[in-house]
Amino acid sequence: MSSQMMFLTLRNDETLAITPAPSTAKEDSLKPYHLQHFIIQRMGSFTSSPKILNEDAQDSDINLPARMTRSEMLDRCRCEGVQPLLKRHFKGAIKDVGVNTADDFKMLQINAVKKTCVQPLKSPNKIRVFQWNVLSQSLGTTNDSFVCCPEDALEWGNRRYQIVQEILEYAPDVICLQEVDHFNFLKACLETQGYTGTFFPKPDSPCLYLDGNNGPDGCALFYRREKFDFVKSDTRVLEVWRVQSNQVAVVAVLRVRETGREFLVAGTHLKARKGALLSTLRNEQGKDLLDFVHSSAEGRPVILCGDFNAEPTEPIYRTVLGYPGLNLGSAYADFSPNKDVPSMDREPPYTTWKVRDEGEVCHTIDYVFYNKDAFVVNAVLQFPTSDDIGEGRVPSYQYPSDHFSLCCDFRFQDQEKTGQAHIEELKGVSSL
Repeated sequence: MSSQMMFLTLRNDETLAITPAPSTAKEDSLKPYHLQHFIIQRMGSFTSSPKILNEDAQDSDINLPARMTRSEMLDRCRCEGVQPLLKRHFKGAIKDVGVNTADDFKMLQINAVKKTCVQPLKSPNKIRVFQWNVLSQSLGTTNDSFVCCPEDALEWGNRRYQIVQEILEYAPDVICLQEVDHFNFLKACLETQGYTGTFFPKPDSPCLYLDGNNGPDGCALFYRREKFDFVKSDTRVLEVWRVQSNQVAVVAVLRVRETGREFLVAGTHLKARKGALLSTLRNEQGKDLLDFVHSSAEGRPVILCGDFNAEPTEPIYRTVLGYPGLNLGSAYADFSPNKDVPSMDREPPYTTWKVRDEGEVCHTIDYVFYNKDAFVVNAVLQFPTSDDIGEGRVPSYQYPSDHFSLCCDFRFQDQEKTGQAHIEELKGVSSL
C-alpha cells in the first residue's frame, strides 16, 4: 500500500478518504486491519444526509380476499398492467431414450401463450425456485438514472402488479427476492396464493436517505405452505474482516411434507459497483455468507440464490463453487449441454440489461447455486432476446425491473425422472 491517500467508493456516489500507514514488509497482513479501522462503523452509508425513517405503508389501498385462485390474481395483475409482460420460455432437459447423444438428453422449448400458465410442480421430489432482484422503488425512481425508461413506467402503481405477475406466472415453490421495499404489498398478494414470507432489511438501507421512501430495502424469502413445513430460519448482516457490512442474507430450512426431506434455501444481495477493491469486498462477504449457510444447513442440501453483483470472472464466483462441504454448482451453467467449457463460460450472457447515464449496462450477476450431491436441474426459465427487450432495455412498460428473474426446476438426485410428466407440468394450463 502506498503512502498516498486512496479513495474508497462505498455506495453509489459516496467516497471515503483513507490515509494508509507507511508501507512496511508486513503490509499485506495489515490491509484488513487498516480497512477495518477506517471503514467503521458499517460499510455502505448512502450519504451524510439525515435518514427519513418512513414505514412500509404506501399500499394501504390494497384490499384483497384471504384466498384467490391463481387465475383470479393473474387476471387482476393483467388488468392493472400498462402493457403485457415480456414473454418468457422454459427450457427443460428431458430424458429421451430415443436420442443417442453424449448425455442422452434433448432440449425441449415450451412457448408461453396468452392465458396459458406454467403449472405448479406436483411431485414432492421436485422444487421450483424463483430468484429476482425486483428493483427498489425508491432507488429506481430517485437514484438509478434509467435514461431510456419512461417515468410513468417506473411509477409504483404501474409496477407493483407486474412484479406479482412475473412471480406467479411460473408458479414457484420458493421465492427469493432482493431490493424489496414494499414487502407488505408482496406479502398480501402472495398470501392469497398460499405463500408465507419473511423479510430482512439492510441495516443502513440507501432508501432511507431518499425523499418519499417506503422504508428500507432488503431480502425477502417466500415458500409454498401446501408443499413445505417450516423448520427454522435465520438472518445475517454479512461481515468483511469481522466488520459488519450493509448487505444481508436470509435462510430458511424447509421440509417437504410428503417425503420429510429437508433442505436449506438462502437469498442474498452482495455489494454493488465495479472495481478491484469492491470485488475483494464482495468475495469477503461471500465467504461470510457461505460460512453462515454451511453452519445453518447442518448437513442438509442447499440452494443459494441472489444478486451477487459479480460477473462469473470475479473471485466470488470461484469461491462459491469451491467452498468445501457444500459442492455447489450454478444451475444455469450446469443446464448447458456444453460440459467441455468452464462453468463461468456457460452462464447466460446477461441477467441485467439497462441504459444509464454512463451508457448501456449488460451483465451476468444473478445466480441460483445448488448442491450437486442432492439436486439435478430439470429446467430453467430462458431470458428474453435483445429484440424482445427492445432498444430502451429494462425497466420498461413491459418489464418492471432492471434485472430479469431466474427460475429453475430441481429434482432430488435419487429420484427417477419422468420426461413426459415434466413436459406436462411445464406447458399445461394451471387449474388453480
